[in-house]
Amino acid sequence: MTEIITADRRMRELIGLAGTVAQSKATVLIQGDSGTGKELMAALIHEKSNRASRPFVAINCAAIPENLLESELFGYERGAFTGAVSSHAGKFELANGGTILLDEISEIDVRLQAKLLRVIQEGQVDRIGGRKPVQVDVRIVATTNRNLAEAVRNGEFREDLYYRLNVVNFSMPPLRERTGDVRLLAAYFLQIYARKNDRFLAGFSDEALQLLDTHSWPGNVRELENVVERAVITAAGERITARDLQILSRPGTPTATIDLAEPPGNATWIPGQTLDDIERRVIMDALSYHKGNRTHTAKALGISIRTLRNKLADFRKMGIYL
Repeated sequence: MTEIITADRRMRELIGLAGTVAQSKATVLIQGDSGTGKELMAALIHEKSNRASRPFVAINCAAIPENLLESELFGYERGAFTGAVSSHAGKFELANGGTILLDEISEIDVRLQAKLLRVIQEGQVDRIGGRKPVQVDVRIVATTNRNLAEAVRNGEFREDLYYRLNVVNFSMPPLRERTGDVRLLAAYFLQIYARKNDRFLAGFSDEALQLLDTHSWPGNVRELENVVERAVITAAGERITARDLQILSRPGTPTATIDLAEPPGNATWIPGQTLDDIERRVIMDALSYHKGNRTHTAKALGISIRTLRNKLADFRKMGIYL
């Protein structure tokens, strides 16, 4: 069962809304910064619905190359293209009767957005190379860390699809606005990873708690979880200290390694940190600085959008989510 750890009033209101919305057939759009728990909320909606016994299928639209995403979503028939030696059901068919999570929906190509609109309007999927549509009954939940209304204004997202998706809107608050949840979540992750790694730790030192409270958490709950997991593994004493947390930013700064007056990319090394750690942190900072906009982030970092997507995909394979 999905559990969302929170004492925050807004989060608890969203959890209550999830229970109400789950009983309907409405599409749901969940917006919020990376790491705020959008996928957890989507899973919770599914579990509270009458579709709970049916499949919950998630697909990250940004992690799959554009030329493969169409076949992954909609499926294909044998002989539809080179290598298609047999028919293949797409994610929508696999989710039939249940719920599909379209994670990072804003990254879908405009051409595919038209096919997605047909699924919502008609409940039909057109396989690549197919002769007739396949009927599906699927609840759609979409997530994004971008402002879709702004993407519509910029011509990057179809307006009709936006309104079809945005029947019910969840806006996930960033962790920096859930100050009462930081210590609660830190204690929760400490318990999980101490048990997982067979460690006994009495808790956090006063200095560590102060650092947890004053850090701005640009990576939100995912960043906090990663920080606590690393601290559990490396802590030498009975309590996790501020040094064990290895948080790079000065208390109160908006991001973890950069000054917002400067362009992203200026990382500071600390003992025990690898080059891969610094690269991941710089990418996290740049994404936070540009509010999740991957095009602007890639430009600021001097890399292509494809390279950025590949980096994020590699991080996910290692269990690291930005």
